[in-house]
Amino acid sequence: MTRTEKTTAVEELKLKFEEYSFFYLTDSSTLTVEQINQLRRDCFEKDVEMKVVKNTLAAKALGDASEDKNYGKLLESLKGPTAIMFSKAANLPAKVIEEFRKTADYPVLKAAYIDADVFVGDDQVKALASLKSKEDLIGDVIMLLQSPMKNLLGSLQSGQNTLTGILKTLESKGE
Repeated sequence: MTRTEKTTAVEELKLKFEEYSFFYLTDSSTLTVEQINQLRRDCFEKDVEMKVVKNTLAAKALGDASEDKNYGKLLESLKGPTAIMFSKAANLPAKVIEEFRKTADYPVLKAAYIDADVFVGDDQVKALASLKSKEDLIGDVIMLLQSPMKNLLGSLQSGQNTLTGILKTLESKGE
């Protein structure tokens, strides 16, 4: 790789890191070509972009970012073969990894970057897969906001039935 190609690759990675708030550093080195192709297909279907990178270029792109991004902890994970999985949803790459590992031992999670939080180690896959997406959280909040209104309407309707029953009883006693 020439110096110009390296500079271009670093700039492309910088743009990716700025564009995506969620990315995973993985090791998929022991997978066969067929397995890698299947993993890439799975990623594509789930809207996860997978990119194999050189650690030095990734470290350069991460190192040039501002310190408030908290990329420093990720640099320790850039050892050995690395593939980066970029996603718009925090849990999608973990779900892809979890699903793929039903048939293979790899990819292994080295680290994950979720909105300035860094999760290191393969033992984090289950926790990351169970994270709720932004849409799921909004749905939960809406459901919680609707719940008191449903209870109130239910109480008013049951109160109406009780009141109607009392009035009918009084009316029948009055006759």
